[in-house]
Amino acid sequence: MQHILETTEDGSHTLYVPELDEHYHSTHGAIQESLHVYLEAGLHHCDKSEINLLEIGFGTGLNAFLTLLDTEKSGKTVKYTTLERYPVSITEAKMFNYSKLLDPSQEVKFIQLHSSPWEEWVEITPDFHLKKLQMDIKGLDKFQQGTAFDVVYYDAFAPEKQPGMWTERIFDRLYTLSNPGAVLTTYCAKGAVRRMLQSAGYHVERLPGPPGKREILQAVK
Repeated sequence: MQHILETTEDGSHTLYVPELDEHYHSTHGAIQESLHVYLEAGLHHCDKSEINLLEIGFGTGLNAFLTLLDTEKSGKTVKYTTLERYPVSITEAKMFNYSKLLDPSQEVKFIQLHSSPWEEWVEITPDFHLKKLQMDIKGLDKFQQGTAFDVVYYDAFAPEKQPGMWTERIFDRLYTLSNPGAVLTTYCAKGAVRRMLQSAGYHVERLPGPPGKREILQAVK
């Protein structure tokens, strides 16, 4: 897929995909959206010291980078599994300004998120271990029984762009792959998505959204 680099309203980058007429992040602010939707409503909702996290949609690596930076402040350990069918190139990754805006000293670690090998665990820091899987959402069926996630970042493209990423079967599967008390967060607050999460067994709340978005969803097992 072709990508066009754009700057969002908070100064941070996103990618625009002409083929889908879709952005990877909110044009109102990529960093502030990720912090609000995934860290504040998701990661910070989990009180465990060792967190097993699943991300659907690695994309630009922003969610992973923010999570890595968060572990260095919180002292928590995160094992971060992420699914991405179409990875961005290293050349593109080097163009993103996330480390410049957040912490220039962490640029090497940000690039390492993108350059590290796929399909295996990599220690980025002692408290942040990454496993990237180059697969689509159907790959969830390959996860072994007993896999148990504490936090799920659901960051797929919008339902109207990729409806196959938003099905009851997927949310049922994520529910079975999650620990009791696990939290799933997503920027998408559509009623159909909320009902599918509820049908899977989650307790779902609408929370105030980041700038430019009225609501997001937080689902707790």
